[in-house]
Formats: sequence, C-alpha cells, structure tokens
Amino acid sequence: MPESPQEPAAKKLRRDAVKQSVTTIAHEELVAGIDLTEAVQRAFGEEGLGIITVSGVPGLADARQKLLPLAWKFAHFPDEVKEKYVLPETYWAFGWSHGKEKLQGNHDFSKGSYYNNPQYNEPVTDPEIVKKYPSYAHKNVWPTGDLPELEPAFMDLGSLIVEVGKLLAKQCDTFVRREAPGYDEGKLFKLIQDSKTCKARLLHYFPQDDSKGDCGNDFSSWCGWHNDHGSLTGLVAAEYRTESGDLVPCPDPDAGLYITSRIGDIIKASVDPSHLIFQIGETAQVHSGGLLQSTPHAVRGCSSRKASGISRQTFAVFMQPSWDELMSVPEGADPELTQSNTAAQSLPAGVPRLRARWGTEECAFTTCNFGAFTNETLSKIH
Repeated sequence: MPESPQEPAAKKLRRDAVKQSVTTIAHEELVAGIDLTEAVQRAFGEEGLGIITVSGVPGLADARQKLLPLAWKFAHFPDEVKEKYVLPETYWAFGWSHGKEKLQGNHDFSKGSYYNNPQYNEPVTDPEIVKKYPSYAHKNVWPTGDLPELEPAFMDLGSLIVEVGKLLAKQCDTFVRREAPGYDEGKLFKLIQDSKTCKARLLHYFPQDDSKGDCGNDFSSWCGWHNDHGSLTGLVAAEYRTESGDLVPCPDPDAGLYITSRIGDIIKASVDPSHLIFQIGETAQVHSGGLLQSTPHAVRGCSSRKASGISRQTFAVFMQPSWDELMSVPEGADPELTQSNTAAQSLPAGVPRLRARWGTEECAFTTCNFGAFTNETLSKIH
C-alpha cells in the first residue's frame, strides 16, 4: 500500500517549483478563442496537477472584495442566528452548514459553509422534483433579515465564475475532441451552459489551535483530502483575517491549498490572488474517458504557533450537470481506463477510488447518472 500523503516525511514535498507547475492562461485569450489546448493538457491531463488559473478577469477583484468579508461576518453571528438558515434535509447543499460534512471519516468542524445556487434562486418549480431531489432543486436560502448584502454579492461572483468556466470548458472540449473523436462535441460547455444545478460554497475556516492537535503535521487540518466529484470547480484565492476581522496577508507560509500529484508528491499550490482558479472534477474525468483528470487536494490551516487566531475565507463554485445526466465515456473509449493505476494508488488515505463509486452494481458504466454518482460518492465519504 502507498504511504499516506498525511505523513510529510513519506513523500517529497515540493513548494519552490510550484509556480512553474501551476498553469496560467489569460482571460483575454479565452475570450478571443485562441487555441489553449496545450495549456489544458498540461494542467488537466495525465501529468497535470488538475488545476489552472486565469488572469485578468474583469470585475473579479471588486466582486471578491464584496463577498469574502461576509463569510467572516456571518460565521461570527450568534449560533441562534446561524441556525435560522440551516436546512436539515440538505445541510451540504443550501444554507449554513457546520460540522455536518465528513472528510476522511471525521466530522469537519474546521470550517463553516454557506451554500446556494449561484445562478438561479429557484431552479425548479415542480414540487415533486424538489421533493425528490432537494439537494439540487431546492430554492435558495438567504439571511435576508440578518445579512441582506450576502445574496447580491454571492450571486454576482458566482455568476462571474460560471461565465469564465464556460469559456474554459470550450477549450477542454476542443482538447478532448481532438484526442477522442467519439466525444460529443462541446459536451462540457453544454453541460455547464444548460445546467440549473451549479452549487456555490462560501467558506469560513475557523482559527486553528495547535495545542488541541488541530494542526501538527496534518496537511488537511482545514479541509480533508478529497477529489471534487462535479465537472469543473472555480474558486477565488483565499483571504485571511484576525479574530477582530482585520484583513492580513497569510502569516503562515505552510498554510493553504495542497495537491497530491499522480505519483504522490504533495505540492503547495500558491496562486496569484488576482487570478481565478479552476480544478477539474471526476465527472469531467468520466465524460472525457480519462483525458481530463481530477487530483486530490486539501487545505492546511495556519498554525497557532506561528499566528494565533487567523481564519481563512474563500468561495468555490461547483459546475455540474443535472442529476439525470448519464455518467458515460466517449464512444469507443474503455471505461476501465478512465483512471490510471498510478493515480489510483497514489490517492491519500480516505479518498475513495473512482471505480469504487462508478462502474459498480449501484452505479453501472452505461446507466449511472450524475445523481446516483453523487449519492455513491457521498456514501463513501460520509
């Protein structure tokens, strides 16, 4: 069995070379439709880190500045206020959530999340569909009476990320179509364009306390190792605040986003705060027949020995298909080759293999849809 990436001594930790490893493209190139398939292959292909950043996105800085401070503000409301916006039947999909999610087998109290659909306040009006698929189809839950500015800031940044994501999806489609003629032309773009079930997550990571064992040498002290199971995730660079809410640069050089490479190296993915970040998900991995590949990632917390009372705020948008979209590979592709043995064997402890959730009796290669795949994924994690 491979050694766990939670043990720093067991794997080669690379930080200095990461700026050369993370691929960056310019927003103006995406808009112009310049061929960026080499960059897509470098970032999302078999040898990539599963991450790409986009520079020069108009309006990003202002939208980010309006939303991220609200994560800190809401997290510091009294518990009785936050509880008003908890939706028990969809605690990981709409409204406020804290301590409900499990990663690597443990309840996650290190962060609080505010979930909603970043594009549609009421994506589905059919009550039967809402009842059957509440995690996708429920209407948004907003703290209008306590934090009215959250809704417009959340929707503005969320919609912006989706629009840039669609441009990137076109480049992914061109790359996959070139390598796999059986791939449906424009598939990823159309899935994102047509989906009414994108999900966004405003995150507040609570300050860590090393004396309680929250940090130590654990690379996943703020967020456990996992793969995104959707199609494409877009997120903004994080910001850091003191206990009094003052904005500060990250005081701990070891804190932040880490990625496990295909061969098990742990890489700190430092990115320019003015860039948008995109990570490929497992659904795109399936739909591309493995030409696009997701990578496990985690967030390491700020050590209280280096900087006490520091929290982290960020925002992620999970672009994903409708629940009834089939999880199928391109025509002529072998589903068994969607994840390489090397990548599967290098997964951190607690991260389930793709084949444990897709290509099973419950989620067969030819009949499984995204809703069933999501359920299988959550059952293996929670």
